[in-house]
Amino acid sequence: MNKPLFETQIVNKDGVNGVAYVNTAKGLRVVTSSPLNNDPGTNPEELFGLALTTCLNATIQSLLKARGFANESKVESTIQLKRESSGVGFFFDVKLYASIKDFDFKEAEQIIASAEKRCPVSKLTQGAETLEIHTVPYS
Repeated sequence: MNKPLFETQIVNKDGVNGVAYVNTAKGLRVVTSSPLNNDPGTNPEELFGLALTTCLNATIQSLLKARGFANESKVESTIQLKRESSGVGFFFDVKLYASIKDFDFKEAEQIIASAEKRCPVSKLTQGAETLEIHTVPYS
């Protein structure tokens, strides 16, 4: 087995209403709450969106750098919590919008498609029927 480059431990004892934390002395702690109420805190939708957009954009940046480019890139996401059509259970409907500043659109599409295949978080979602990644003009 490959030796890990990094490892972290995350703990959640409360479900969606409570606290989740990185299990180290100075680790990140976040208050969590349901997105269906107005209580303070973040939720799985936001945390997933942060992880996916950050990882995908870092991968885009890495691919640009490897090709000798320093263009800015951006990934935005919209994540919706939806109920299954059966009425039982939920799912995320995820839309990602990726762009590269001052870059040929067709080349941007190729880099973004490559990043989707290489990004560790994106790899977890490959084949997901409720996730779309779109290349869009940079704004």
